[in-house]
Amino acid sequence: MKLYLIRHSLTPANEGRLYCGRTDLSLSPAGTALAREKAALGGYPPPEGLALYTSGLARAEETFALLYGPRPHGVLPAFREMDFGAFEMKSYQELKDRPDYQAWLTGDNEANPCPGGESGRDMACRALNGAEALLDGGRDALVLCHGGPIAALMEAWFPQEGRNRYQWQPTHCAGWAVEFRGRTPLSFAPVPAPFSV
Repeated sequence: MKLYLIRHSLTPANEGRLYCGRTDLSLSPAGTALAREKAALGGYPPPEGLALYTSGLARAEETFALLYGPRPHGVLPAFREMDFGAFEMKSYQELKDRPDYQAWLTGDNEANPCPGGESGRDMACRALNGAEALLDGGRDALVLCHGGPIAALMEAWFPQEGRNRYQWQPTHCAGWAVEFRGRTPLSFAPVPAPFSV
């Protein structure tokens, strides 16, 4: 089966370089324009025959509507972005002198949770459990979600590529198509599909 994972478009938090996980932001005007532009260019998987989902947060819902129109779809909270707890909606500049932030940043932040939030490992486990439930369903699926979970899944599925989570994170309105046999990932390709020249 195939699983398509697509990241939402730009939000004011992305533009302001703020930590944004659980905060339910809408797209910025630039994010709306980007999704419209990407939809017009095409290259996204056609929705027919796919089980369609979003994370349920406004930025994912709005991007889904701009790329695919008003189609019925399910909601999978397992694919939501990492909860940054006390660091939500704050920038590095705002946080850099806080001892709790320095402890998180310089420690093992994959294992250590943000105060009042999740760790990178918590988020990755949540996303992996959500993906396994989809794979067990056996139907090709598309999830419009967030960069963190997408990157965490790709890092877990393709360790032989030697890429870290930041190298796997797709740009806005982009993602990965992953081919599976059962729960075993076989191959991946970018979404939207690149155009041949």
